[in-house]
Amino acid sequence: MTWDYRCPYARNAHEHLLAGLAAGASWDVRFVPFSLDQTHVEDGDAPVWERPGEFPGLLATAAGMVLRDRFPEHFLAAHGALFSARHDRALDLRRRDVLAGVLAGAGVDAAAVLAEIDDGWPYESFRKEHEAAAQLEVFGVPTFMTNDHAVFVRLLDRPLGDADLAVRTIDRIVDLIDEWPMLNELKHTTVPR
Repeated sequence: MTWDYRCPYARNAHEHLLAGLAAGASWDVRFVPFSLDQTHVEDGDAPVWERPGEFPGLLATAAGMVLRDRFPEHFLAAHGALFSARHDRALDLRRRDVLAGVLAGAGVDAAAVLAEIDDGWPYESFRKEHEAAAQLEVFGVPTFMTNDHAVFVRLLDRPLGDADLAVRTIDRIVDLIDEWPMLNELKHTTVPR
């Protein structure tokens, strides 16, 4: 499943994943960073990972990668906290001090995470994972990837603590992807509210 903390649809889908996992769902989930900035780079321009200072939106996702790879025991809680900080509290995760505060609030050693980012490896890993996803024609977040299928999905609602709903939602999506790949697009013409 791809993520970029700036996308509200990624937040919705990831909250379903996190709630399901917390409830004991036996999914084998790989969290894949994907840069919405990179998808808008003009041909011939240097990729965003070579100039992260110009793209501060990469910072939070790089922090998520550090957590996933170096501090996995904190990843799920911090992942949820970063989405919440961005979408529920409108915090600017492009700022290191704000990011550090969110990480610390999630019980993470923020200085250690930022030091890993400063070492540079997260941006090289970010590039590799983004490019691998792009090989499956991934263009945004959230994209579910199973076997050789990649499907961009927009969920309108969050699970709001309903773990059964979260599990049913993710299971239904994966079943559609794996069992009925002939369904290419399903989009309501109006948004139910």
